Amino acid sequence: MTSASLKEATTTAQVGSSLYAAARKIYPQKVSGTFRTAKWTILVVTLGIYYALPFVRWHRGPNEPSQAVLVDFEHRRFYFFFIELWPQEVYYFTGLLILAALILFLMNAVAGRAWCGYLCPQTVWTDLYVAVERLIEGDRRERMRRDAGPLTIERFIDKVLKHSIWLVIAWWTGGAWVLYFADAPTLVRELATFNAPPAAYIAIAVLTFTTYVLAGHMREQVCLYMCPWPRIQAALTDENALNVTYRYDRGEPRHSVKKAALLRAAGESAGDCIDCGQCVVVCPTGVDIRDGANLGCIQCGLCIDACDTVMRKIGRPTRLIAYDTDINIKRRLGGLAPVYRTIRPRTVLYAALIALVGGVMLFTLVGRSAYSLAVIHDRNPLYVRLSDGSIRNAYTVRLVNKRSEARRFTLALAGLDDTMVEIVGAERDPTGREVIEVGPDQTREVRVLVSTRSKPQGNSLPVTFTAFAEDDSIATTAHDFFKAP
Repeated sequence: MTSASLKEATTTAQVGSSLYAAARKIYPQKVSGTFRTAKWTILVVTLGIYYALPFVRWHRGPNEPSQAVLVDFEHRRFYFFFIELWPQEVYYFTGLLILAALILFLMNAVAGRAWCGYLCPQTVWTDLYVAVERLIEGDRRERMRRDAGPLTIERFIDKVLKHSIWLVIAWWTGGAWVLYFADAPTLVRELATFNAPPAAYIAIAVLTFTTYVLAGHMREQVCLYMCPWPRIQAALTDENALNVTYRYDRGEPRHSVKKAALLRAAGESAGDCIDCGQCVVVCPTGVDIRDGANLGCIQCGLCIDACDTVMRKIGRPTRLIAYDTDINIKRRLGGLAPVYRTIRPRTVLYAALIALVGGVMLFTLVGRSAYSLAVIHDRNPLYVRLSDGSIRNAYTVRLVNKRSEARRFTLALAGLDDTMVEIVGAERDPTGREVIEVGPDQTREVRVLVSTRSKPQGNSLPVTFTAFAEDDSIATTAHDFFKAP
């Protein structure tokens, strides 16, 4: 073997064993149909909500923000229309994350990667960017022809216009995001006059860059290499989940329209697939669905629309590609009717867990109080014996007022006989009762001394502290122990 042939063989071996696949540019072709319409509808609705929601107003009363959805870091609140969450209620966010995961699992069990194909932000913004690109530079063939040719002045102007619009979309995406963290109209004015906080400009710059790069340039690469969900989904799915499927029982063997007609006239087998490749050219990730299940398929259904269009043109039944299962293909090959099992143990379990978590969250949300009370017993010493023989315990009591106006509370103790309660620093009302005033949207800690002359039964007696609002209604309670020798 010569040195040249040896070098060529070595190079070939290195290329063949390479773990890196060079990225190829995808030129998705325009398509119309049921699933494309669904994707446009979802795009308009979701982006409309995202961009417009910060400007929706919601009246909550005096001294309260009027933005319907607001993450208020300054006052440590999250507002969602009539719901107001405090930092100590972070378990609601945990519940929402659990609900989101369970809903994603349920969607996967019913229709595969339906989230990826219709609702994922990467998919939605990429669809928008591709629409802008197609509007300015033309459809698939025109873009391929332009990219293969020299850089003319016309093409340069189109490129500048396209990227300018992409940047405007990305900029407004970042701008809309920061509007959820401050009063939207006020922040817009501050941004326009360059008086906004530096954090706002930094957040907008970061989100502008990431949106422009991910939706404009990386596109399907995010789905193929960055997103973990395709790998997770592959482990969660089962044989009854509906996925975009090429029905090879009907499509094979593939032949052109004329050849298929000749074969059928001769009594030989011919499938409905004419190998036109339309299902491939419309795919946003460049997948050939006829090759079977593929990690790159996001289940968007655009190949179904493309195939249906071709089938209608040649007078053959639609849905050669459809949401189906391999089980049904095998059943049809065996002469059996297809079976669709949307309701099965897996989906019932997910639905039940969603209902359970949602029900618990709703129950706690409806039953929660606008006030809270926490009691912490002094640890050193646990108790003190006074000169008159009585026993005293000391507590730190924390009262939280979630209202936008000040509240006055009285404190009562239950569970211990012959007690005297002293609140250090409390005021007295005209009737002589000790009251604790807590400012609007504030927390106040007071020291409470509890003494008793009677000998408790045991050295640790459960007691209940109750805070009463001004109208003598029970605001909130807390439990602790009274320590004795």
